[in-house]
Amino acid sequence: MSQNLDSIINELESKMRNYKAYDLEKEQRINALIEKDKKSNNLNEQYRINNAIFEEYQFYSFNQALQYIEKNVEIGGKLHNNVLLDEAILKMGLLLVNTGRFKESIDALSEINRNSLPESLINDYFIAHKEGYSGLAYNTAVNSNKLIYSELYTAYQDSLYSRLKPNSEEALRLKEKEFRDSRDLDMAFKINGQRLEKVQIGSRLFSLITFERSLLYELNNELTKQKEYLTLSAISDIQASVKDNASMGILAKILFTEGDIDRAHHYINFSYNDAEFYNSRLRFVDIANNMPLITKAYEQKTAKQKRKLEYSLLFISVLAVFLLIAIYTVYKQVKKVSVAKDKLKIANDKLLDFNHKLNTSNEELKSLYLELSEVDKIKEHYIGNFLNLYSEYITKLDVYRKLVSKYVNANQMNALLKLSKSKQLIDEELQIFNKNFDSSFLHIYPNFVADVNKLLKPEDQIELKNKEDLNTELRILALIKLGITNSSRIAKILRYSVNTIYNYRASINKSAIDKENFEKMIKSI
Repeated sequence: MSQNLDSIINELESKMRNYKAYDLEKEQRINALIEKDKKSNNLNEQYRINNAIFEEYQFYSFNQALQYIEKNVEIGGKLHNNVLLDEAILKMGLLLVNTGRFKESIDALSEINRNSLPESLINDYFIAHKEGYSGLAYNTAVNSNKLIYSELYTAYQDSLYSRLKPNSEEALRLKEKEFRDSRDLDMAFKINGQRLEKVQIGSRLFSLITFERSLLYELNNELTKQKEYLTLSAISDIQASVKDNASMGILAKILFTEGDIDRAHHYINFSYNDAEFYNSRLRFVDIANNMPLITKAYEQKTAKQKRKLEYSLLFISVLAVFLLIAIYTVYKQVKKVSVAKDKLKIANDKLLDFNHKLNTSNEELKSLYLELSEVDKIKEHYIGNFLNLYSEYITKLDVYRKLVSKYVNANQMNALLKLSKSKQLIDEELQIFNKNFDSSFLHIYPNFVADVNKLLKPEDQIELKNKEDLNTELRILALIKLGITNSSRIAKILRYSVNTIYNYRASINKSAIDKENFEKMIKSI
């Protein structure tokens, strides 16, 4: 995914999370118009307000849009005003054809007397018939009917084209379609660019033009650009509260084919909810072809992730049992050390007593000295092996306990809370760990840094400010040298995320002279 596409996708998902805010703005505009309509007793004014409500609902809710345009058909009849009546029927016809109700649209348009239409409505008359017969020709299975509908579509399109101004939106759209159908993509891109310059994102027209531009990129086999403009179209649809949209569903299909199951599932469900809200037959058909496959793949992936989680939980449980056993074993060893210390103290006391009383014989003193030496060895064994391991941590825990006790006794709960949230202790221990690791490793492999640099390109040589400390990349390589190659294990030891370890390994591999065998050569140092 390109950087530009990635940022646009992020913007789209932000809009998806906040789509209700855009819908609320539209609902508020609609409610204001409805309240205004209720207060009006003038049929002409009601007709005008209904038109405004219809425009708001046209791509937002089919049922509501149809309801208000039917009201205008009724008002046109009551006023015996053929112009208003024909205008309402034309808008109804376009609404029906845009939602895949082609036969109903043609039936409605047949009520209009072409010869009585005013000049301002003739273009809409041709557009409605053109789109209606185009839909019928595409969807009919009867070849003879397809031929008839196609001829009618061509006739209405030619009639429309002859009336349009050369640089009008409808004329440019027809030209672009002609070039697209004839695969003259350079000219189609040029005309689409002219159209795109005239619109702003957040409008239905912007959504339509960017969608048609994505079709051009699809024909030109430019998948990344196709996705960019489908995404822009979807963003514009959400901002304009357009529920009758196609971009999101097609984008979901493409992402599914690329293996991005999570996004594809999220997008197809979002598209389905819009289609259900709008009540669009066309969108339901499109979604029905893709949604089951995407949903099944998503469910399979979810089930697989669930199994992995169960395995991980089982593994963690086993580790927890081993940890409890280890804690118990350490506890017993500490108890033994404590008993040994007590015995040693008793022995020391007796030796001191003997030292004062038994001065009569050198042999006895020598025997006593040997006995004391043996006791010292026992002391070194227990204290050296156990006290050195635990003394430092017991001391730190005692300091921490006293500090907590101090805060509790002083009722300084905020300070205690702050202390409990602080990572300073962990960070300090991590620094000590890194210091000890670096020192021990460099003691064993004093020429490790120089040997690593021999495997790297001249411009990517590693130079350390402190010769006794390793940097993060070298620590990762040191662990690989020690046989720890799994990124998850390395991440746990160095307390980084797995993604960070992957990035470090990828970065230093890029610097290697022999990338394929780099880590094998590290192991052989």
